[in-house]
Amino acid sequence: MPTTFVSGPVKVRVPATSANLGPGFDALGLALGLHDDVAAEVVPDGVRVTVTGEGAGELPDDDAHLVARAMRATFDALGGQPPGFAVECVNRIPQARGLGSSSAAIVAGVQLARALVVDGDTRLDDAGALRLAAEIEGHPDNVAPCLLGGFTIAWTEPSGARAVSLAVDDRVRPMVFVPEERGLTAVARAALPGAVPHADAALTAGRAALLVHALTAEPALLLPATVDRLHQDYRAEGMPGTSALVGALRVAGVAAVVSGAGPTVLALSEPGPDFSVGTGWRILRLAIDVHGARVARGRLGHAERDPVAAGRKS
Repeated sequence: MPTTFVSGPVKVRVPATSANLGPGFDALGLALGLHDDVAAEVVPDGVRVTVTGEGAGELPDDDAHLVARAMRATFDALGGQPPGFAVECVNRIPQARGLGSSSAAIVAGVQLARALVVDGDTRLDDAGALRLAAEIEGHPDNVAPCLLGGFTIAWTEPSGARAVSLAVDDRVRPMVFVPEERGLTAVARAALPGAVPHADAALTAGRAALLVHALTAEPALLLPATVDRLHQDYRAEGMPGTSALVGALRVAGVAAVVSGAGPTVLALSEPGPDFSVGTGWRILRLAIDVHGARVARGRLGHAERDPVAAGRKS
């Protein structure tokens, strides 16, 4: 069946995400109320990408941009490429900080391409969109909350990625501490050993299970529920400031973890007024995004085009 494209622009709002959440390595994720807004439309030829906000002047402006690459992959899955397309990105999610900026770009590309094809949601359903986004990203822990919103548990079967989304207890109040320096997921993964002691694996599995209960029903258990022995200690040498802040927050009774591969720190409650973070950290108090990626027709509006707009409504 030939592919028919819609006329006019479509847009999507995608949330920042934090993966792992301590013990839930490569499985657990949380959608946060900080958003990128991206719009696209079919044009007669070529691929043009404009970027405002985070990454402006650094990210590619053509087919090499991650949104465009995800769109190309999705158009292939949908049966055909358009003659060309133009993309406008307004980025608020910090780049390479462990807040899911690459997953946001991938999910935006997948959702925009689906929306630009007349029957895109039928040719590629929501489950297929998750599988494709996870294939592009390499793992589903960030793309799942970005697509679905809320607190997600993701896993991979022979057929591809799957995920469920759970509601978070209203008493959970995330904060992120974003440093100036950047991190690379590939470097963080390279620091991990090929095997870990059985006792560490058993402890972490138990805490990951407890974390599901703590996030959804009993936040008082978040501090013990976020204990991890699989990845954070091994990565500490590569981001000493992050490790030190996580440790200080936990000593103060705050359930703090490395956000994704870092170097951002995620706290699931606020520290007391006497706690001193020190300099060099941008602190954001964020809501839980309960919607995930949201698609609409039309161009970006005035507020959406503002790269410093909060974009945090959930």
